[in-house]
Amino acid sequence: MNLHSTIWRFLILLLSLSIKRGPLLPADCLRFEGCGSLTVEPALPFLLGSNLTVYCHITKCPQRRECSRISLELNYETVDTWEKVNCTTVIFTLIDVRRPLSFVRCKRHYAQRSEIVGGLDLRGGLPPDKPANIFCETTRSSDFINCLWERGQETHLPTTYNVSIKRANGTQVLLDQIRGAEEITMPRAMIGENAEHQLIITAYNHFGASQSDPVTLCVEDMVIPETPRIIEVKFESISITAQLQWETAESSEHLRSYVRLSTDNSSWEAVERTDVSKGLTQVDDLRPLTAYEFQMRTCYSGLTRNAASERLICSKWSPSVRRRSPGKGPSQQLHVWRILGSQKTNGSRMVTVLWKPPPPEDYSGEVQQYKIFIGSDQNPREICPAASSQCSVQVPVNVQTLSVSAVTLYGSTPPADVPLRHSDDCGPLLKVLAPSPNGSAVLVSWSWPGNKPWSPPGGEVLHYVLECRSVPAAELQWQQVAEDQNSTSFTGLTDGVRYNISVYAVTTRGVSAPSSGLVYSKEKEPLSGPKVWVLAHEAGRIWIQWGELPVDQQRGFITNYTIYLQTLDSRNTEISETVPGSDPRQKWLDCPEGALVLQMTASTSAGEGPRGSRIPSQPATAGVGLMVLIVFIITFFIALIANLMCWSCVRARIKQRCVSWGPAWFGENLPKPGNSVAIRLLEDGSEPTFSSTYSDPPLSPISLISQEERDDVYPTIHVEISGQPTAETPLLTSDSGTMLAVSQLEDVSYKPQIAMLALQEEEGTETDEEHMDVATIEEEDGCSSMYGGLFEDFLSSVEVDFSDVPLRLTLRSVGGLLRPKTQETTTVLNGGVLLGRSENKVAADSPSLDLQQDEIKMCDTADRCLSQYTVETTLTDGYFPQVAAVSSAPICDTQR
Repeated sequence: MNLHSTIWRFLILLLSLSIKRGPLLPADCLRFEGCGSLTVEPALPFLLGSNLTVYCHITKCPQRRECSRISLELNYETVDTWEKVNCTTVIFTLIDVRRPLSFVRCKRHYAQRSEIVGGLDLRGGLPPDKPANIFCETTRSSDFINCLWERGQETHLPTTYNVSIKRANGTQVLLDQIRGAEEITMPRAMIGENAEHQLIITAYNHFGASQSDPVTLCVEDMVIPETPRIIEVKFESISITAQLQWETAESSEHLRSYVRLSTDNSSWEAVERTDVSKGLTQVDDLRPLTAYEFQMRTCYSGLTRNAASERLICSKWSPSVRRRSPGKGPSQQLHVWRILGSQKTNGSRMVTVLWKPPPPEDYSGEVQQYKIFIGSDQNPREICPAASSQCSVQVPVNVQTLSVSAVTLYGSTPPADVPLRHSDDCGPLLKVLAPSPNGSAVLVSWSWPGNKPWSPPGGEVLHYVLECRSVPAAELQWQQVAEDQNSTSFTGLTDGVRYNISVYAVTTRGVSAPSSGLVYSKEKEPLSGPKVWVLAHEAGRIWIQWGELPVDQQRGFITNYTIYLQTLDSRNTEISETVPGSDPRQKWLDCPEGALVLQMTASTSAGEGPRGSRIPSQPATAGVGLMVLIVFIITFFIALIANLMCWSCVRARIKQRCVSWGPAWFGENLPKPGNSVAIRLLEDGSEPTFSSTYSDPPLSPISLISQEERDDVYPTIHVEISGQPTAETPLLTSDSGTMLAVSQLEDVSYKPQIAMLALQEEEGTETDEEHMDVATIEEEDGCSSMYGGLFEDFLSSVEVDFSDVPLRLTLRSVGGLLRPKTQETTTVLNGGVLLGRSENKVAADSPSLDLQQDEIKMCDTADRCLSQYTVETTLTDGYFPQVAAVSSAPICDTQR
């Protein structure tokens, strides 16, 4: 058993079940058993607007146990007006039926199902109207006459027209019948050329007949122009103008042409036309890139002989000609403006050219590019992209003319001149700057002084240009307005942004001076409060100053400022004062006593802005002035000391005084064991060699001497200065003639590295600065007058006795004797001491120094010597490499 046999068996089973159990119907379908009929009064077709009575009959009455009802539907709507006649008939009434074609359906409803009793179509109509506007026409070359009429309203029923033509004597010439038409064509030969005939048209249908008025026919009155023929259709791309070239079989001298067109199979539309020449008609204002169907006809210039009809005698419409219009090229000049840059050194300047794109209705397609020309040059100086609205070009300063043109697929705009010259004349004055009610635009109007434009010497006004710049962002909007207008508006403005609007007049002489004004499209509250400074705060009043808010923070014209003063005491009182925005931004205010906190707000017509930062302030007191004076005095002394420290002589004396005031070790230049050759030799365990690069002498034995031998070596010198007690002072003098007065010598241990310091340049320089006892003569002369008495107390009267004091050399004293000296002489007249120094370097590399004996003199202020002593010392025992001999030097008393 295959699949096909199985399917057939299943279908047969379904059919047998349908026959036995009933047909298989969808859920919303009704069973139609044809158990009755429908009748309508009046009989069909019915006159539209009539009331209809519908009878629904069933074949037999329902049984008692069956519960059913009968209903009627008109166009799927249940009819509520009904009347039951008996168990088999129900009458339904349909009121004012105006649909020409309807249907009714009678149903019988049971508890669980419904069935259709019967149905009927209702067709209605109207009687025919009288045919009107009958006219017949023919051409001179035609063999037929065509008659037309208007049949009136639609009858919705088949209508027949009987056409009857009779001669004047009543003879029937033509009797024809046409069904549902509005014209008839008859042979021209049936009607005599010079005879008159009578035409009657009768229309009839189910509801009656209607006859037209008799119409007199005359062949001469029927003749119309010959039907023209369109030869060619040409388009002008700039303005989308179509030129129709046509021809006709007769002379067109007394003919006028008429054109109608259709687009996309729409209805015909008569358009305005212009007869350019014989056989050439022009149609304007066509849409670009549109498919058109053209027809035309010709009419006689005069009216028909039947003046009552006032109907033009025209030809039939020509056969259609279909053409597609090309794209439209722009025909209007661009609106242009410019921004002039500064002149460069090479005699040129940068000009930013601005333009508005051409209006979309003026061209078809898209803009390809913009071209900028200089002067009369046909080659563009700059080519700018289509998406741009401005372009910068470098122009020689002597060039006075620029022009801009937009290029499209179907042509270019006429060049628009960019004004570069200034006319130096006064222009119109801004009269009104008024924000619009919704706050998104500003209305601008202007007028000439005296409500009159410029006189002829001022140049003829070409147009106006208005600029709108935002402050401070300087975003530019601009418009070009025709010369016969004096108002415009700027739209798309932002609330709370200040705009500077200017108006220029562009004339044949150039661009006038601008007239400007500031405006907000809609004011808002300021974003912040002004910054406040306290200039003075006295008891009971305060002097303040505040800054101007930035423009972007103002968001409106500032009408007033509000100053808030709040005390910091327990009362926490706050007072406020309002200051007009046009007043100076400084003011004295009366205020409560004590410390205050200041805040300030700015207000516009939209309201008050937020408060600024809190500025504390308290009144000035007398203690504050005293503190200022003290600080000034301290600052003065610090500055004075800093200036004195810059003088080298002052630094030297301050350093010497600090060393004398401090402990003994504070002024010592501590030896560096690493520089001792002796230590190095002891560490190495070898004998010193004469080839050593160091200047230390070889080691010598050390022996003790008695007091008598010490007196012989270090004699005691008695020095007496007039008016002062004596003192024993040992004098040590180097071969350079420098005298050293020592009041007390300190114990000196053996330090062999001291002698080599004279050979080491870096360490010698440090030792010179630390052990400098006196400055040069020039420095002393500059400082003696100011600091002459600084050391008078120390050296005014001295008596030195070395008889009972052991001779002990300090590192400082010995180092001073062995320092290298330059050839210069120093004289110090302080405290009765004369110090001299001459160039006689000490040879540090020799094992001993030969010292010469000098003289020691005591002199008065006139450099007279009071006494002279001679001391000679010879080293016979012991090793003292640091001091080989001591000589004397004259001691002069320069001050008493």
